[in-house]
Amino acid sequence: MGRARVSTNESVAGRYRLVEVLHRETNLRCWYADDTRTGRPCLVMESRLPEDPLGELLPHVPDRVLRTTEDVTRLCPGRMATVIEAVAEASCLWTATTWIDGTSLGALLAEQGTFNHVRAARVGLELLDVLDAAHTVGITHGELGPGHVFVRDTGPVVVTGWGLSQATDAPRLTAPAYASPEQARGERIGPATDLWALGALLYTMLEGRPPYRDRGRPEATLKGVDRLPLRTPLRAGPLTRLVQGLLRKDPRERLDLEVAREVLTRIVNEDSASASAAPVPGPRLRDAAVALRGVGREWSRRTMVVGTTLAVMTVAVAVLTATQALPGGDSEPETADTPSPSASSPGAPGAPDATDTPGDAPSAPPSSAAPSPSPSDTDKLPPGFQLYRAPEGFSVALPEGWKRLDTSRAGDVAYRVTFGAEQDPRTLAVTYSERVGPDPVAVWRDDVEPALKRDGDYDRIGEIRATKYQGRRAADMEWTEERNDTRVRTFGRGVVLGAGRGFSLRWTTPADDWDDAESRRALETFLRTFRPAAA
Repeated sequence: MGRARVSTNESVAGRYRLVEVLHRETNLRCWYADDTRTGRPCLVMESRLPEDPLGELLPHVPDRVLRTTEDVTRLCPGRMATVIEAVAEASCLWTATTWIDGTSLGALLAEQGTFNHVRAARVGLELLDVLDAAHTVGITHGELGPGHVFVRDTGPVVVTGWGLSQATDAPRLTAPAYASPEQARGERIGPATDLWALGALLYTMLEGRPPYRDRGRPEATLKGVDRLPLRTPLRAGPLTRLVQGLLRKDPRERLDLEVAREVLTRIVNEDSASASAAPVPGPRLRDAAVALRGVGREWSRRTMVVGTTLAVMTVAVAVLTATQALPGGDSEPETADTPSPSASSPGAPGAPDATDTPGDAPSAPPSSAAPSPSPSDTDKLPPGFQLYRAPEGFSVALPEGWKRLDTSRAGDVAYRVTFGAEQDPRTLAVTYSERVGPDPVAVWRDDVEPALKRDGDYDRIGEIRATKYQGRRAADMEWTEERNDTRVRTFGRGVVLGAGRGFSLRWTTPADDWDDAESRRALETFLRTFRPAAA
């Protein structure tokens, strides 16, 4: 591998002679060094430490690094480099380890370029093994970046940098571009922090750049991680949904380790199977090639084809199942380093038992009543509407000229269909999921609303209302937000069908047009005529 040779006579702790810089990133340098005491080569990690004017904090950092590394090494032998010594010297932490017969991920990417999705999945699986072992005993790495992951030609990856996290008051010592949003905000960290870093590393392996660029000053980089939208991955293929799920800013919404493992394992296994299998006849191949359509924002009506393989479908099912948000819980496309309009999160079926009283009439938006549809209701459509029967099993009356604009699906587990018309800024989204939680009020409040707030310019209208809809538990939420320089207003209703299944409806229109008679009639017609698939 190419190394950035430097001319140096420096030594650390009077023992380690620094020879070559192997990898650089913010506040971290990896050195090839000679151990003058043993005559053997070693790896020295130079981590720049924050100022400690009183000298009370830094002396304790080396002990923490040694202790944490020993704990993790016992749990996962062969996956950590043995730490020989750790010393705080010249405003830096110097960690000397036995030589690793491998290349740091950062140096490897600089030399070889991006990884294909199978190679990235293999590295990700090996990282998960290490993180899983650490998390079982309550240890969070918290500093994971390309300079702390070493890829070997034979054997699994080796992870360094244990014990640095929370050893000082700094939210992140090394590689701030890989910090999680909760680190950027100085909040408490945990296993979800490492899963964010895993997502960021997968993103970098696939895209050739981190999801958030290094802005030169750690505080500026951390501010970008916290506030800016994710740059949409373009080369991630069947890993797209997983990467986006791991890089959700709210740690509560982030995919967990087991889901990540399942997705990565299936991708690796699919590759192994395809390498050894005979060619599949054309008709069977067409049946297996499922195009998962990642729906863009309902407002812009963009559709992006994310993948066309069976592995993509597996990823989508796992991700949609794990999020426990509403149907079609995709991460939305976003642009680099510029604030984006907030994503339209699907509604959440379910409602608290406290309001589940027989005979409640389903409520429409404020000042409107929407009676439950009877078998004859659809025969009484207002002029200008026609009944649409979706192949998925639901039906709803739509204005003439309206059609399906976008469809996102994951087999029979979840889908989302968005309806609208050209030159009409209004949209209706219908979503379905077989992984619906029991309390829609809590989902609106705890899962959907925080994401809307983070995107900015969001204002909820009134309270989240538990209600009944067609004799089933439901909940409504309304809000306004800024999208593409236009203030829009959205009404969402989610309804539980039972056995974990649920639908939601979301109606979005320019806020200035909300009270137009035509818009009010459209929403009332949707609520009156919508019929879910048979229970």
